[in-house]
Order: sequence, then C-alpha cells, then structure tokens
Amino acid sequence: MAQTGKALSPAVAGSPERIPMEFPLIGELKSASVIRRHRANPVLKASDLPYESNLVFNAGVTKYQGRYVMVFRNDYGATDEIPKFQGTNLGLAFSDDGVRWEVSPRPCFELKSEEIRRGYDPRLTVIDGRVYMCFAVDTWHGIRGGIAVTDDFERFEILSMTVPDNRNMVLFPEKIGGNYIRLERPFPVYGRGGRDHFDIWMSDSPDLKYWGNSKLVLGIENVPFANDKIGPGAPPVKTEKGWLTTFHAVDRDNSRGKNGWEAKWQKRYTAGIMLLDLEDPSRVVGMSKHPLIAPEAPYEAGGGFRNDVIFPGGMILEDSGEVKIYYGSADTVECLVTANVDDLLKLCTEPK
Repeated sequence: MAQTGKALSPAVAGSPERIPMEFPLIGELKSASVIRRHRANPVLKASDLPYESNLVFNAGVTKYQGRYVMVFRNDYGATDEIPKFQGTNLGLAFSDDGVRWEVSPRPCFELKSEEIRRGYDPRLTVIDGRVYMCFAVDTWHGIRGGIAVTDDFERFEILSMTVPDNRNMVLFPEKIGGNYIRLERPFPVYGRGGRDHFDIWMSDSPDLKYWGNSKLVLGIENVPFANDKIGPGAPPVKTEKGWLTTFHAVDRDNSRGKNGWEAKWQKRYTAGIMLLDLEDPSRVVGMSKHPLIAPEAPYEAGGGFRNDVIFPGGMILEDSGEVKIYYGSADTVECLVTANVDDLLKLCTEPK
C-alpha cells in the first residue's frame, strides 16, 4: 500500500508562490511478465574493456550496416585511494547477434574543455543511412543536450546543443510532417517548486539544428510508479499501431539510505513503455500503468554504484517481432531484456 507524505518546497525570494504538494511513496514494483532477462546478463561490463574503466552503462544501441552497434558510457579513474571518478568517455562495441560484444580498442568520443566537463549517456538513431547520436553534456553553467552525426564512429560532427537544462534526448528514425522529431526532458527546478518534478516533452526541427514547437507529451502525474521525475528512454520504434517507446520513471524514498557505493542513494529507476500516435507523436495513444522493467535481478538491485536503477537506452525491433531492449543496470553494467512486440503493444493498449 502506498503511503503519502506531504512535502513543501522552501520559499525563495522572488520565486513563484510555492504550493504544498503530496508525493506518495511508491511501494513494491515488479517487472512485466512479458519481458525476459537475457541469460548472458550483464552483456557488457567494465572488465570487458581493453582500457581504463570503472562503470559501463546507459548505452545507445542500433543496427547499422548489417551489425549491432553500441556506444556506451564509460566512467573511469576511481581507485580505493581516490574514490571519485576522474573522467567519462564513450566507448564503442560491435556485435553479430546483439548479445556478444567486441569492444573497440579505444574510446570513440570524449568532450572536455574549459567550459565542458564531460559528455555522456548516448542514444543512437539511424536516419537516411546516417547515425545520429544524442548525448548529455555537463558544463560549468548547466546540463545541455547535444546531437551529433557520424558515418564511421571515428568522426562526429556536432549539429546542435541546447541551452541548460535539458537532456535525455532521443530522435525518431524518420521525419514526421516534414520535420525531425525528438523527445526530451527539460528540468525546470525553479518553476516546479524547487525540486525534481520533471516531464517528457517533444520538439521538432527542419534541419536537426534549430528546434521549436515544443509540446508536453507525458507529465509525471500520469505515471503511477513515479513520484520524482520521468524522461525518455530508448529512441522510438515504428509499429502499425504507433511509435513504441520506453521511458525511465523515478521514485524517491528517503528511507533507502546508502543503497550502493555512494554515501546516499534514495531513488529507484524503472523502465516504462508507452505508444505514441504515428502522425502526432505528442499524443500518447496508450501506456502501461505498471513498469516494464523494475530492479529485481541481483545485478540490478545490489552490488552496484547506485542500486535499484534501470535506465533503457536502446530498443531494436527485429523482423521476427522480437524486441531487444538494452538498459543500464545499477549505473554499473549494461544489460538486455527481450519481449515480443505484440505483447508490448498489449501492455500499452489493454485496460488494466
């Protein structure tokens, strides 16, 4: 049974009036019965890399030129003496079956300058034969979302970067109504009561550089298994019934305590699934009222940097109808679940 606790954001001089809001604690959550965790999990981990690594997670995965391609986040440089990570880069791996991965001998992408601290959390979408990568960028003046394009994973051309604060961007694999479309997750702390309470939005662009016509897609209040924030997951895949897409949903419980390597980790991340209209993807056709993936396996719920974290970043619809969903687990390793596309569509459209 969910419990309810009232939270009142502190007043800030010159800020909008603060409204008391109720944030129900979320109880036990379970994964949908239609998903199957792959027996090879984790499919990629730090020890698989031929260069320095502590954590491998939050990967973008796609099919390109007949092979599976993964670009993954790699946090490195922490030791027992210096527990803080010294850097983040993006690694590259290829696979013939989507399960066994061959890691390239060196990272493929790293951002760092006087202003930029790091780039991370890639998402991959193939559009008209080219690979587009969305990624997050930590700067000294806020978090930005970037879009780059590559043909060989050696040279990346950065096409655009948002103003702070925005991230978790994913691109649709084709134009809709003549424009490119992306899902995104701005995080307006000031305008949302001074705390996490973030939603999923959509914007369009004629050229992948200039973005506008932004619309709200899904509010956190519409997700029964979230009380903190939500955001896009893997880039959408096209089905006859609509754009099938995952999202991440976060609930907070301050009683969770340490819950990982960090001094304190009180959040739980789950993966949700929803269906968007083919012609107007700002319209949610249906959504499962329960998580698609909840942290239950040992590599999801324990032993990690941040336990109880499921973060979907790649989804591939095979010709057979099988759907491969790749996700970061416990902010530590990369994992895979599979499901049948018809079962996923039923989760979104059948009343529960």
